[in-house]
Amino acid sequence: MEYVTADSNMVSEIYNVLHTTIRTVYAKYYPKEVVDFFCKHHSKEHILDGIASGNMGVLVEDSAIVGTGCFDKNHITGVYVLPANQKQGCGSYIMNCLETEISKKYNVAVLEASLPAVFLYEHRGYKTVGHGIYELENDVKLVYEVMEKKLKN
Repeated sequence: MEYVTADSNMVSEIYNVLHTTIRTVYAKYYPKEVVDFFCKHHSKEHILDGIASGNMGVLVEDSAIVGTGCFDKNHITGVYVLPANQKQGCGSYIMNCLETEISKKYNVAVLEASLPAVFLYEHRGYKTVGHGIYELENDVKLVYEVMEKKLKN
């Protein structure tokens, strides 16, 4: 496994990781409107913005992209691992890389946790500091946890 900085040649593979993960995993926890919202949010244009920031990386295993992560300042904006590669330490590996980068400038990492990811983050020492709600179509509400972790003493 190797975590490397994403480049624009990887857009389609990153898009596949995001959309496969969202449609497979999120569908078990959220209604269709939430799944559609996340897929629409993670457009190829959005991915290109993440790549352009220099803060998006990909996890490569056997020359295939199996996961991705991104941050903005001290905010982890996304961690996604293909369902077939979950529960093998890939998400933790990506989180280690993101936290290492964030800790170079910040003492605390912050993220918004989807329902399927809360346990991973809690296991890593993140604490819930708030809750958010986002109103979607058909009176559907996306509820999430705002979490943070102290990276330095």
